[in-house]
Amino acid sequence: MKLSIVIPVYNSHSILEELLIQINANVSFLKEFELILVNDCSPDNSWNIISKLCEKYSFLKGINLRKNSGQHNAIMAGLNHTSGDVVIMMDDDLQHSPKYIEELYINIMQGNDVCYTKFNTKKHKGWKIIGSQFNDYIANILLKKPKGLYMSSFKAISKDIKNEIIKYDGPYAYIDGLILSVTNNINTINVEHHQRYDGEGNYTLISSISLWAKMATGFSILPLRIATYVGGIISFFSFLLLILFVVQKFVYNAMPDGWTSIIVLILFFGGVQLLSIGIIGEYIGRIHLNLNKKAQYIIKEKI
Repeated sequence: MKLSIVIPVYNSHSILEELLIQINANVSFLKEFELILVNDCSPDNSWNIISKLCEKYSFLKGINLRKNSGQHNAIMAGLNHTSGDVVIMMDDDLQHSPKYIEELYINIMQGNDVCYTKFNTKKHKGWKIIGSQFNDYIANILLKKPKGLYMSSFKAISKDIKNEIIKYDGPYAYIDGLILSVTNNINTINVEHHQRYDGEGNYTLISSISLWAKMATGFSILPLRIATYVGGIISFFSFLLLILFVVQKFVYNAMPDGWTSIIVLILFFGGVQLLSIGIIGEYIGRIHLNLNKKAQYIIKEKI
């Protein structure tokens, strides 16, 4: 198989047929390819549509997940069922135009391990663009992402990279983090970003925060180090304050009046302690779920 395309599906039953028509028209340069649609336990009629489309298109495979696993876990389910020399990942809403599939494919065949797309102009909502910029900045620090690389969900990888990625079997899959952990041979192409073909987007602010937490705690211990550094700095300044209060008491016999300063310090130090415990707890919780073999995804049926 020359090419595999993996698309997670959620609340997109009205888009799927047009999606397949456009993909089929834009992959005519290949005689052999496969398209894998992973239904992430969508509450709409997506799986029934996928089932009917599988009867119509011989290149289509359908995977129906028993529970909603999230976009990245659904992609992992698809990756584990691909056989192409090149694997392309894209969204189901036609904001990623299939006309760029050939360019992505050629890019990998020329020797690149990974090829990301970079949007000339984003059609996302304002809060999502700001969140994406923040995520990009944090990824530079935590993942040592190459500067200027936009981690789009529309990308292509080689079969070798796919084989490395699917070795991860934990419940907190983050595709871009896995990619950056196995290769630096990455290229980028510029593409146009389109409006969603129909309906509303599925990503919410909470979903974006959850994805950021996956990146922050799944591929770096920097948050733990930051908690340590903050604790050390606060301890240092607390020691200086202790000396100051002792001097005021025994030399000048002057102590601050009122409870304001005391309450502020108690709240500040208590907040820092709770933040640090929360960060540690997040890591311990992920270790616990990994040790207990929480499923990355659960397949109900395949077509």
